Amino acid sequence: MPTANTDTAQNTDSFDANSQKTVLDILLSEHLLTEQEYQDIKIRSIRENKPVDQIIAAGNIIPEDKLAEANAKLLGVPFVSLAATTFTPQVLNFVPRAIAERFSIIPFFFDNKTNTLFLAMENPVDLEAVSFVKQRTGLDVKSFAASKSDIETAISQQYRQELIGEVGEALKETEATTVNRAISSNDISQIIKEAPIAKIVSTILEYAVTSRSSDVHIEPLEDRVRVRYRIDGILYDRLSLPKLVQESLISRIKILSQLKIDEHRIPQDGRFNFKSGQDEVDLRISVLPTVYGEKIVMRLLRKSGGVPTLSQLGLGGIALKNLETAILRPHGIIIVCGPTGSGKTTTLYAILSKLNTTRVNIMSLEDPVEYQMSGVNQVQINSGVGLTFATGLRAFLRQDPNIILVGEIRDKETTDLSLQAALTGHLVFSTLHTSNAAGALPRLIDLGAEGFLLASTMNALVGQRIVRKICSDCKEGYVPPQSLLEEIKNTLGSLLPSDKQNIQFFRGKGCSQCGNTGYLGRVGIFEVLPISTQIAKLILEHPDSAAIEKQAVMEGMITMKQDGYLKVIQGVTTIEEVLRVAQD
Repeated sequence: MPTANTDTAQNTDSFDANSQKTVLDILLSEHLLTEQEYQDIKIRSIRENKPVDQIIAAGNIIPEDKLAEANAKLLGVPFVSLAATTFTPQVLNFVPRAIAERFSIIPFFFDNKTNTLFLAMENPVDLEAVSFVKQRTGLDVKSFAASKSDIETAISQQYRQELIGEVGEALKETEATTVNRAISSNDISQIIKEAPIAKIVSTILEYAVTSRSSDVHIEPLEDRVRVRYRIDGILYDRLSLPKLVQESLISRIKILSQLKIDEHRIPQDGRFNFKSGQDEVDLRISVLPTVYGEKIVMRLLRKSGGVPTLSQLGLGGIALKNLETAILRPHGIIIVCGPTGSGKTTTLYAILSKLNTTRVNIMSLEDPVEYQMSGVNQVQINSGVGLTFATGLRAFLRQDPNIILVGEIRDKETTDLSLQAALTGHLVFSTLHTSNAAGALPRLIDLGAEGFLLASTMNALVGQRIVRKICSDCKEGYVPPQSLLEEIKNTLGSLLPSDKQNIQFFRGKGCSQCGNTGYLGRVGIFEVLPISTQIAKLILEHPDSAAIEKQAVMEGMITMKQDGYLKVIQGVTTIEEVLRVAQD
């Protein structure tokens, strides 16, 4: 069952057909209109002899979806936001696109238990449209209200989306072969070889590649299987599959990953390669038992495209200069900091790519190896046989390395060995889970590092996050609220470019290129903290991160938030993205 605002119907007891309340009263009661706006619209409606909806829409007084939701409450019907709803694959076959456009409707869910089609409608009391769909399909119809633009966008996306169509066709074949057939463990091995299941898996992966997804989540729910894609760091519902294909779908992926299909009690990890057109991806598979079955997450690692440069990642100006100076030193430690999914590994690969020549021996210890780099000796952690970061690092020191990458500093032993490697003339790179660059030093001290060793071995610390880039095809400028302008000016201070005193923000309207999200691609926001003489002295005093950051800012460090704001006024990303990932 899709997520829909069905509570609306329960809150509308007083809004029946005989009620004297209007949509204006609802908007006022929910604080979407002020008293003054309420009176102004009422007067204009009488004076111009126009419906209040038309006046509100023409003046863009409140968002269209809020107006549609208020109308739904007035009519006593549930409201649905199609952007947050998962469409079931076969549902579009019930209503052709021409009919959907004619009546401004779109089906989004089919309940096969009650034989009911869920229909989103611009006008949910359009009896002609409901009657037409009932006669055409022979199904019961449940009407939901939705905004006009939401329906238009859904029609444009869903009817052209190959994922829904192709999976729907494959499901027809699957249902035909499994109808009235109880699936036993013996049947599974045969079903997973059948064309429909193979086609469903292939289509799911092809869409992941073409949509630039980094992860695919296949999640068993109580009554269905949900498929979600992480695109530019955000998860999107894209597919809902019937429960009957769950076991065969999961078993198919397990066989491709060379996992045990008869093991359902413990987590399993695997990998396989997939090619779609000219694009080849390496898929890392994680299987986890849940209440409703095994959940699968597939991480896509692209083999084509190469490693980006530091500039392409979003580093520039003084931050790029400081980092390049730090990595050119022959020994010491450089640590990249940030939460999971903030791009730390990609930044390290970009650095290694810059340093990778035939004159140096580069060795990396990773868990797991995400990208294979020519000329770099990459070792994958295998705790099952005793190959940990600590044991691997000990072995590395006997391999005559110049540069060592340690995937992550997690414990005291790895911390001590990394410091010893730096002291003995090696250049060491690693990552740490801290919220900013300055927080890495107190964290390392907590892990048992001596202050005097950190002061003498640390070259630089890098903090980073990833933000979505504005789609260049639908980019538009707008004047932001005064409060945001003041926030930008106060945060940037002297960093605000002299030609940017009249600041303009940018956003994406949404188009076919970006899937109507307004964003296309991602870029990093960074802070690079070089270990100066003054900061090295501070480290000996075991200060907190605030004191270290304050000193670094005095010495010219640009913080992540400041870097984000600079990218906002340059039109690279939006203020909402920066506040989403870098808000204090």
